[in-house]
Amino acid sequence: MRLLLVRHGETPSNLDRLLDTAVPGPGLTELGERQAAALPAALADEDVEALYASTLLRTRLTAAPLAAARGLDVRVRDGLREIAAGDLEMLPGDTERGELYVRTAFAWAAGDLELRMPGGENGAEFLARYDAVIAEAAASGAGTVVMVSHGAAIRTWCAARAHNVDVPFAAAHRLANTGVVTLEGSPADGWKALTWAGAMVTPAREGGPAGEPWGGED
Repeated sequence: MRLLLVRHGETPSNLDRLLDTAVPGPGLTELGERQAAALPAALADEDVEALYASTLLRTRLTAAPLAAARGLDVRVRDGLREIAAGDLEMLPGDTERGELYVRTAFAWAAGDLELRMPGGENGAEFLARYDAVIAEAAASGAGTVVMVSHGAAIRTWCAARAHNVDVPFAAAHRLANTGVVTLEGSPADGWKALTWAGAMVTPAREGGPAGEPWGGED
């Protein structure tokens, strides 16, 4: 299966760098709406057969233009929602407490699945819910699937599940709004990241301890 994980468009909380993870969450800014409207053209070469979004409003709004352009229903799944910030909810992400959120998520990707987000879920619970949606899509037989999700969730899942993406790579490569990570594989055979925000991801054995993008990122 070809899997495209797309971060939602810009929100007001993104502008303030807030850990805003609760359902339903904010809508999109004017820029976020333009980003969503540009998604059908950005994915014009992809033969998208199924489209998913999380239960947060911003992912459904981001998916809507692509759904309309392709005549697809948006399959809304709670498993794709952002990693719940718990006690860190609405804190600035660039504070010491806010940075605990990212450190905890990447600890999960490194294998510490019992570690719990303060007041929230642990790594095993996050990966189980995210894996379940991807397994559902794979079982449907769709060849190319787009899932509109969230930055921390996408980076953490990729670092845990893609064999050529590790924690240092995911930590160093933030995903901009409507940025896309393209993977191929299956739940049974594992996943390989092909591109990250438009840059090719080389195999770890060819690109050092973490896969590195060809051409860099803006």
